[in-house]
This record gives sequence, C-alpha cells and structure tokens, in this order.
Amino acid sequence: MRTRLTPALLLLLACTLTSSGAAPTTQSTAPSPTTRPAPPQSPPIQFPNTPHPDFGPNVLIADPATPHLQDTLNTLFTQQESAQFGPGRYAVLFKPGKYDLDVEVGFYTHIAGLGHSPDDVVITGAVRSKAKWLHNNATCNFWRSVENLAVIPNLDNNANIWAVSQGTSLRHTHIRGDILLSDGGWSSGGFLADCKIDGGINSGSQQQWFSRNDEWAGWYGGSWNMVFVGCTNPPKGEWPAKPYTVIPETPVIREKPYLTINKDGRYAVALPPLRTGEVKGTGWNTPAKYIPLSYFYLAHAGLDTAETINAALDRGMDLLLTPGVYHLSAPIHVTRPDTIVLGLGFPTLIPDKGTAALELADVSGLKIAGLLLEAGPKQSPTLLQVGPPDSKLSHADNPTFLYDLFTRSGGANPGTCKTFVTINSRNVVGDNLWLWRADHGNGVGWDKNKTAHGLVVNGDDVTLYGLFVEHCQDYQTLWNANGGRCYFYQSEMPYDPPTQQAWMNGKTQGYASYKVADTVTTHEAHGLGVYAFFNVAPVVADTAIEAPISLPGVTLKHLVTIRLPGKPGSGINHIINDQGAPVITEMKSIR
Repeated sequence: MRTRLTPALLLLLACTLTSSGAAPTTQSTAPSPTTRPAPPQSPPIQFPNTPHPDFGPNVLIADPATPHLQDTLNTLFTQQESAQFGPGRYAVLFKPGKYDLDVEVGFYTHIAGLGHSPDDVVITGAVRSKAKWLHNNATCNFWRSVENLAVIPNLDNNANIWAVSQGTSLRHTHIRGDILLSDGGWSSGGFLADCKIDGGINSGSQQQWFSRNDEWAGWYGGSWNMVFVGCTNPPKGEWPAKPYTVIPETPVIREKPYLTINKDGRYAVALPPLRTGEVKGTGWNTPAKYIPLSYFYLAHAGLDTAETINAALDRGMDLLLTPGVYHLSAPIHVTRPDTIVLGLGFPTLIPDKGTAALELADVSGLKIAGLLLEAGPKQSPTLLQVGPPDSKLSHADNPTFLYDLFTRSGGANPGTCKTFVTINSRNVVGDNLWLWRADHGNGVGWDKNKTAHGLVVNGDDVTLYGLFVEHCQDYQTLWNANGGRCYFYQSEMPYDPPTQQAWMNGKTQGYASYKVADTVTTHEAHGLGVYAFFNVAPVVADTAIEAPISLPGVTLKHLVTIRLPGKPGSGINHIINDQGAPVITEMKSIR
C-alpha cells in the first residue's frame, strides 16, 4: 500500500528486456494522515429475519420488498466504513429484481447478486467504494468485493465510483454507464474481471491496475503499471510512453464460482466452465454447472473448528465458509478432487498453533475462493500449502484455481509466518492474490510480524493473474519451477529495515522482490512493478528483480521501479539483475 508519501522527489524508470535502456516518466503520490479514525463501536447489525439457509447472522438476504433496506445498508456501512482492522465480516446478497439504492461498500463487506447472470439484479443508484474516511485517499480501501449484479449509476455525476486498492475485487458485474477508479485522492491497485462497462473507465489517480476479460466502451488514464489480459477494446499506446501492457487473449481461465437462487427459492453454487486457448472478453454466454447448496457444508465462526470442517470434507462435501473469524488449532485439509471452498463476507482463517490454515492435496480441479488467511501468534511455515512437497502430477486438463485469496501478518493482530502461500502442485492458476506483511496496525515491526516470503512456487506450469505481494523480508516472490506465467505484479519492498546490515542477502544489499531461480529455464512475466519506500533507515536494494534472462526461455517484459520519498540515500540500484538505472533520493526528479 502507499501511505504517508509526498508528491515531491519521485522518479520512475521503466524498461523492457528487449533493450537495456530505461525511459523516464513521472507520477506523484501523497500522504495519508498519520492517525486513522478509530472504528465505530456500533452494536451488531440486526438484519431482518428472512427464510434462507443458515448463513449465520452476518448475511443479509435482500429482495425488492425488504423493509427499510436502505437504512440497514447505511447502518452497515457506518459501522464498516473505517473498520480497517475490525472484527466484523458481512455479506449482502440480493435476490433477482430491481432496486433503487445507494450501496456503499466498506471494509470486509461482500456485495453479490443471486441471479444466474449479472442483469438479474439491477440496482439504480450506486454500488460504490469511496474514501471519505481517509480524506478521499483510497490507498487503504482494502477487503471489499462486488459480484454478479448490474448497476445503473445516477449519483456522482452518473459515474459509479470504485476507489479501491489491494485485497478487493469487482467481478461478473454490468455497469450500465461509466466507472471511476478514484475518489479525488490517491488510489493504488485493484482487480477487475469478467465485467461489462457500457460507458468508459477513468482510472483517475490509480497507480497500478489489473483487468482481465472485461469489455468497455473505452479506457482513459494511466499512471505506473496497468495490465490488460483478454480484454476487448484495451487502451492504445506503446510502452513505456504509455503504462499499458496488453495481452490479447487469456490462456486459461475458469471464472470464480458464485451463489445463486432459482425461482423455487433453492440455492446453488454456479460453477463456470474451464476455458482455454484464445479466450477474450467475458464468459457470460458460457453455460455454468449448478451445484445444489445441499452439497455444501455451511461453516460458522465460533461454532465450527478445523475438526468439524475436516469431518465434513472427509464425507465428500464442498465447503461454504460464512462470514466471521475462524481460529484454527489445525489446518483445514482439502483432499477430494474438484472440491469447492467458497467464502462469503471475507471469512478469516487464523492458525493459532503454528500450522498452515489450509492444506490442499495434489489433486485436480480444486476451487478456493474468497478467503482472508491471517498469521497467528506462533510462526507458521506457510498459511496456504497447495500440494505437498515434491508434487509431480499433471493437472493440465483440470487445474486448481485460487480466487480472491488474501493473506496478512500483523495489522489486525500480532502474527508471523515464514511464507504466506506455497504452491507445490503443477498447473495451479491464481486469480487475484494480495499477500501482505502489514506496515501499519497492531503487531507491526521488523522483529514482530516476521514474514520471509509472500509466494514460493515449486510446481511447474503455474499461471498467476493479478499478483500483489508487499513488504516481506526475503525474496517476496520466489519462483523455483518451470513454465511459470505471471500477468501483472505489484510489490513494495519492506518499509522498515532498521539498518542496511539487517537487510542483506549475503554480500548483496537487500533482496529482489521478484526472484526467478537460476535453475529455471522457462518463465514469462508481463507488467512487473516494484516500489521502494524506506522510512526507517537509509537502505538500498541492489535490484528489484532477479532472473536468468540470458536464457531464451525466460522472458520478462514491461518492468517498472519507483523510489518513493523516504530516508535520504535510500532506493533501488537496478531494475533487473545489473540492468536499469537507479532510483535514489539524490537523483533529480524528472517532470
């Protein structure tokens, strides 16, 4: 995330590996306040009692006749607007129909339609994320999501505002008008997939953004690093004059599963099909498979344990985690092929005993979606393990997918782990991952929320769309396997090394953020941005990215390094290996 920064002394250097030159451009960013509003101490939200499956007290099932619906939504937003590290987790699910509402989306809030297609739920007004709580600075607007509905915007000059940063998603949604990705202040990072925008998208102050399989009338604006994969009508402009990386087709994708209801009031989970090859645009016209909700075990925080959840999985059930914070004394084990683990309302899994939160077997077709994994007080080796070590099986015909998967250490509570996510299986596809060692909040410090790696990839042929990894203390992303593909990477180096000596990789100053191992012979990455803001000591990283680029099978394109104002003398010496000019305080800003 980008906070506490000033608009001065900013230098951006960008290069492609087809030439060793670096072309300069500029973009400024601004500080957030040093003090943040405390979360309101509101009583629990009392949702109307409506017949539905036992999703728990923090899920509102709404229809057009729900009484006082706008008042209920306002109360929920007031509680969650600034509750950055609060305990509340909520989902608001709209039955098919037409609504006149202003739906403001706060922290840990999941807004979704229950139709079979987005146009089954139409909201006239807004479904928006703003940043009033932080003086219009959206760089901390995390952990919120919207999916499977249509919006006719008639507020904010008829533009739907979605001013967010990491840990968010806007999926499978129809905006019948324009959309604005900032709120008048700074914003940095977001994820848009399988959406139709009838009007245009104005990126505003967004510093980086990832879009996949979207359709729009036009895209306007751009700052540092913006990647478009499989989108129709992507913006025009050549790198580095324009910060656009355009990949015409998506090589492999299955859209995220989502909850639906039919005319008889029966619930099911829609599972979109696997699409491979030259995939372009949305997948709305591809028929989904519907899995009855009776096939799912509905877990509840405070009632269910790892033991009860694992027992249900062992019986062959899929898993739906209702909103809440789950403290686990052992990992959740997913062993059956094609299992779906679906989270509503940002369910948060915390391993209290130093284990993983979630361990997946080396099987095909797993779908893991909508979870926040948080490190506990005892160090875990990893929070998510996909396949045991030395997994060798091919899953090319039926890959495992990870959707909207977010992790953190510190921030809400003290916590530590060695690695956030370890992928040992082959053919895994990640779709929107934010792996965050917290730089503010509770339990934060160089020797407190220790986390070496965000992501370690040991399995071949792993594909990642929208990878955000921040502030880890070693290689933040370590790719040890062949056939990897990464489309968009956003990473900040750790803010807080106390001295240069405390952050050394042998004789090398600091650690590269993105490391492709020397043994790797095939790898491709597109649109990688690595940023430095060292605010404790004058620290230097020798390079942002390391990779064996002399090999013909290793290709990295459109790379960006940025030095944000911090301690004088700090910065990054090179973009990749020993190539690319430095971004250091003493250099003159280029306007």
